[in-house]
Amino acid sequence: MLIVFSVNGVPIRLTDERWKHIVDKHVEMSNEKERVLETISNPELIQKGDFGTLLAIRKYRDTPVTDNKFLVVAYKELGTTDGFVLTTYYTKKLRARLILYKQKT
Repeated sequence: MLIVFSVNGVPIRLTDERWKHIVDKHVEMSNEKERVLETISNPELIQKGDFGTLLAIRKYRDTPVTDNKFLVVAYKELGTTDGFVLTTYYTKKLRARLILYKQKT
């Protein structure tokens, strides 16, 4: 199990079981664990997801699928002391959602 802190200072767990589930569904993510952790701890953007989730987002030039994709990590914060990753994927376009955080440039 790996733990990184969200921009809210909440420890977010990425368990071995969850990582296996992610890689089973999204084979392209198999070598992307470091990017997933970076996206949680240092996102360019956080959007409000569905059912109380948060979507941490970073754009990467080179990805396993094609160039210039957004890495989206869906996670949930359970208060101030615990959280966990639900899933992660690459996408070309972001959905229009409420922006909760934007990295200063």
